[in-house]
Amino acid sequence: MATEVKVPTLGESVTEATVGELLKNVGDAVAVDEPIISLETDKVAVEAPSPVAGTIKEFKVGVGDTVEVDAVIAVIEEGAAPAKSSASDAPKADVPDAGVEKAAPAQAKEATGGDAAQTLSPAVRRAVLEHGVDPSTIKGTGRDGRLTKEDVIAAAEAKKSGGGAPTAAAASPASTGGERREERVKMTRMRQTIAKRLKGAQENAALLTTFNDVDMSAVMEARNKYKDLFAKKHDIRLGFMGFFAKAACLALKDVPAVNAYIEGDEIVYHDYVDISVAVSAPNGLVVPVIRDAQDKGFARIEQDIADFGKRAKDGTLTMEDMKGGTFTISNGGVFGSLMSTPIINPPQSAVLGLHRIEDRPVVVNGEIVIRPMMYIALSYDHRLIDGREAVTALKIIKEAIEDPTRMLIDL
Repeated sequence: MATEVKVPTLGESVTEATVGELLKNVGDAVAVDEPIISLETDKVAVEAPSPVAGTIKEFKVGVGDTVEVDAVIAVIEEGAAPAKSSASDAPKADVPDAGVEKAAPAQAKEATGGDAAQTLSPAVRRAVLEHGVDPSTIKGTGRDGRLTKEDVIAAAEAKKSGGGAPTAAAASPASTGGERREERVKMTRMRQTIAKRLKGAQENAALLTTFNDVDMSAVMEARNKYKDLFAKKHDIRLGFMGFFAKAACLALKDVPAVNAYIEGDEIVYHDYVDISVAVSAPNGLVVPVIRDAQDKGFARIEQDIADFGKRAKDGTLTMEDMKGGTFTISNGGVFGSLMSTPIINPPQSAVLGLHRIEDRPVVVNGEIVIRPMMYIALSYDHRLIDGREAVTALKIIKEAIEDPTRMLIDL
């Protein structure tokens, strides 16, 4: 009996997606709930699973096609699988492997969107991490030379047998010294959406940025003093984002306009703080939300951030993870940025930009001393937030970071 596979529900207000990759071929055996197609929405990648066990009879769509929710994308011949899928084809995303990250840190970096020239689908990223191979050394057999899960598995098998994976250099003719090449790659749906939203923010908001610098000595001292105890008790690393999230909560409580929206001719104020944390994903920047940050402690905030970072790299963030958000924190310092003017995430009215920490000479009590300093920036919509309010909010954040006790006694 033939069973149709349809586009699953993609999330609130999301009605269509783009086919990113066919994870199986016609004639392949599939198990119940095994992913067969990767779909790219405006914000996340979603995998469409097979509702039954059987054999893929037909794909109704191809890579790059736009599909709507409930559209038929494939047909499965139920119970007609010629043979059981091999162990290498079985999905392993739900089986944690403590040795994966240790075995292939460099490969993981490539798979999660470091400097790789190609975009990898969630299934391919998982396969790269699980098998510990370098995607840059594998010749893709998919459309436009994209890597498929089968390419990664074949390279891993070749590596185990001692043959080694075919390298990209060996796969293509040697280039001559004067050769100039161009490559055209269609923008992913997520990248198109990012472009539209950021351009819309520039056109619709009156953007302005105010700056300050922060002495990170107190936070670094506290972190170094308690990081081992913190990790032992909460099983999570104590980072700087937890401090800035709590400091932002103080500022937004005292200056509520920075935590508000403009909707039509009304201002929507919030008595809660849902912080969108900008996270780098393979297909672009995503902003999952730490909900009710004002009620969470450092450990819970750090756990949320670590979970978001991991799932962003794995391509398993959901639409619900990124829904809402009243304020954004973007940390460009992890990439080495000294100073920037971050852009707001509509409909939010403000975003806090963090940057790298570096030793600089500053004057303290009339003496020049060396301190670990960080520039911080607050970009805001001047239609709603006055300069005085923006500067005040950033100053509260600065003071809380320079004297973390303020975060404990709500000052």
